[in-house]
Amino acid sequence: MSFDYDLFVIGGGSGGVRAARIAAGQHGAKVALAEESRMGGTCVIRGCVPKKLMVFASQAPAAAEESRGYGWVGAEAGRFDWPAFREKLHAELSRLEGAYRSGLLAAGVEVHDCRATLVDHHTVALADGRQVTAKHILIAVGGRPTLPGIPGEELGMVSDDLFTMEEMPRRILLVGGGFIACEFATILKGLGADTTLAYRGGKLLRGFDEGGRTLVTHQLEHIGVTLRLNANPARLDRDAQGIRVTYEDGAVEHHDAVLFATGRSPYIKGLGLENTGVRLGRRGEIVVDEWSQTAVPSIFAVGDVTDRMNLTPVAIREGHSFADTVFGAQPRKVCHDLVGAAVYVRPHELASIGLTEEAAAEQGPIEVYEALFRPMRSLFAGSDLRAMMKLVVDDVTRRVLGCHIFAPEAGEMIQLAAVAIGMGATKEQFDAAIAVHPTLAEELVTMRMPVRRAGGATA
Repeated sequence: MSFDYDLFVIGGGSGGVRAARIAAGQHGAKVALAEESRMGGTCVIRGCVPKKLMVFASQAPAAAEESRGYGWVGAEAGRFDWPAFREKLHAELSRLEGAYRSGLLAAGVEVHDCRATLVDHHTVALADGRQVTAKHILIAVGGRPTLPGIPGEELGMVSDDLFTMEEMPRRILLVGGGFIACEFATILKGLGADTTLAYRGGKLLRGFDEGGRTLVTHQLEHIGVTLRLNANPARLDRDAQGIRVTYEDGAVEHHDAVLFATGRSPYIKGLGLENTGVRLGRRGEIVVDEWSQTAVPSIFAVGDVTDRMNLTPVAIREGHSFADTVFGAQPRKVCHDLVGAAVYVRPHELASIGLTEEAAAEQGPIEVYEALFRPMRSLFAGSDLRAMMKLVVDDVTRRVLGCHIFAPEAGEMIQLAAVAIGMGATKEQFDAAIAVHPTLAEELVTMRMPVRRAGGATA
């Protein structure tokens, strides 16, 4: 058969853009890409990038407080000007969007600024009325925030809305206990909002190491976030005092804004998957194999729409591997077993790579090396917050199975630890590294005695 393109990519986020650029620019494929919104997708336009810039902005009051602990008299953060920050933020997002577009065009990718849907295994319909064919189709449409399904939920916001608010709310409720809820609780409190976080469970950040989860909970309380654990809103109503929140236990609160951070779902609605044999999973995710191929040989999918591991760098690696495999004769799979992650709460971040202590103990005997201490910088300024460095070690092979850090800039540290752990480093190889002193990270190579053993016969 003759096709208009070798590859048609639906979705201009990180995974789709990387796949298109590599297929066209490095492997010579004829490629087109369609994006219905702004180029760059969730991460660049309404996720990781603007969120991290807001994290930086929110730290001015804490920095001023710390400076007073170092002898600076009269240091004040001043008043936060949300409209001024928002204007500069969107200028930066536009710059990044332009860079993404320029990269595609430089690689020879044809860009369609409209929605695309599937007609059949090789045909794509564009919102402008055209239909085109492709030998291969890659779906990289990502995910979208979900709402909890309660009366009045339309009065609440989702994370996308935070970057376009007309004004900062004076009182805000965040609903959820994951990355987004914890990070934005930190941000909004730092920017001056009276912040409450409600979560239906008893502990935040499910899936992370238990010690880190406890420390994050304490830190949120320490910076002044009101936590309502084991609490779930049942309905929202608007009245003269703002948004009236009624909880399942009958408690009532008023807030100026409510943000739902209650999860994300694959963005498949109206995509035309019913016109193909592509299979969906329980949560609506596109089911793919280890090569990111669907049940239809010509259709592939990468990123959050597959719900394998919903992180931007993972989507990028999946898109790159797909392009190398299909168009570069360089078969590459993505291993999802060892991926680092960081939660950008402040002043200490939580970062992790590998198995948690709890998961490792289920697999066999382990040793746990852990240091809990007050970092020199914040201790001198008068803070009681503790940092944590933890290594989870296989008691038989001596391999480091997991590393968990709760400390300032933990995300930067975990990136380097990920290299060593990915290479199968042992505890003794960590110990052989001479410490850089005085640093926080030196604790990772100076912990000599385990604080406890678990798993196997010791469980």
